[in-house]
Amino acid sequence: MPRKATPKAATPAVKKVRKAAKPAEPAPVAKTPAEPKKARSVFTFRGDPGSVVYLAGSFNNWDPQATKMVDKSGDGIYTVSVTLAPGIYEYKFVVNGVWTLDPDPDRDWTQNGLGTLNSVYRVG
Repeated sequence: MPRKATPKAATPAVKKVRKAAKPAEPAPVAKTPAEPKKARSVFTFRGDPGSVVYLAGSFNNWDPQATKMVDKSGDGIYTVSVTLAPGIYEYKFVVNGVWTLDPDPDRDWTQNGLGTLNSVYRVG
């Protein structure tokens, strides 16, 4: 007997699956600007041996006892080293409790809000 053709089973429709889009690469992180390079600044004051000398300025919040200067040789030449970022700073020496301008004739001065002068120091 002739064979009857059996109906073919329905083949499921094949769907093309798209590959998921590649996730976008994260935006580059903005680099924070490098901190300005700080420089060692040496301040010098010539005074009487045995004096008590401090350096006060905009870099130490004008604290008259924060930065003590040293007379290493006992000859009246007081020095201190301070690390400062580039910028313009105002300062004074405090000698035996008296606020004093830098006597160096090559230093600039500027008037302050108290009606007196401050010495000016530039870095960078």
